[in-house]
Amino acid sequence: MPLYYELYRKGTLGAALTDSLDELIQAGHITPQLAIQVLEQYDKSMSEALSNKVKSKAVIKGNLRTYRFCDDVWTFIIKDPSFKFDHELATTDKIKIVACNARRPGE
Repeated sequence: MPLYYELYRKGTLGAALTDSLDELIQAGHITPQLAIQVLEQYDKSMSEALSNKVKSKAVIKGNLRTYRFCDDVWTFIIKDPSFKFDHELATTDKIKIVACNARRPGE
């Protein structure tokens, strides 16, 4: 069982990494096992970087449309959210927030 959640693989950077690794596997430059190791390192690095280096905070206001708690993972879908940072305000139509415990179950 991997030690870190695979959440960040679905973002732009994670998807690009996965596509690149797939191309390298297809070309015979790396093995699938090496690609898995790279993705696991990516999961670890993203988790640690966001935990240790990001100090910004935001206030989010909007209309909670859906929430779910399954396997120690919270999922929230918020309609018409506004994000207030230090001196900035941002809005969008909807957002999906996925929140996990800092530690995986069984740790």
